[in-house]
Amino acid sequence: MTREEREGFLAELHVGVLAIDEPGRGPLLSPIWYVYEQGEVLVNIDRDSVKAELVTAARRASMTVQTEAAPYKYATVEGPARLTPGWHDHLAMAIRYLGPELGRWYADNNPETGGSVTLHLVPEHWRTYDFNKLFA
Repeated sequence: MTREEREGFLAELHVGVLAIDEPGRGPLLSPIWYVYEQGEVLVNIDRDSVKAELVTAARRASMTVQTEAAPYKYATVEGPARLTPGWHDHLAMAIRYLGPELGRWYADNNPETGGSVTLHLVPEHWRTYDFNKLFA
């Protein structure tokens, strides 16, 4: 994929799979909701979660997204990761994944807390493939 194609694909609605090094074990893999904005993958998590603990230690993460129907596309990104206080637009994230009605309900019933943080992943390395291009 070109740079524009891969960034556009990552910005589309997909459930991501976040991977973070877990010393002494395989990497932690976790399905996540995310947004890709201004060159960063943003994920709302809890400061007391295993994800937050591992990102704080590793300071790097990977994520992959894919289409679910043929011809397949995928993008995998890897790069530095950090946490900042508070969630990134919790309501918009819920509506993005659940739609307006259920998204509002979800955001209202799962409010931000003092332990809410945003994980920022800056893609440095990309691996992408678009099987549509095989048939072009």
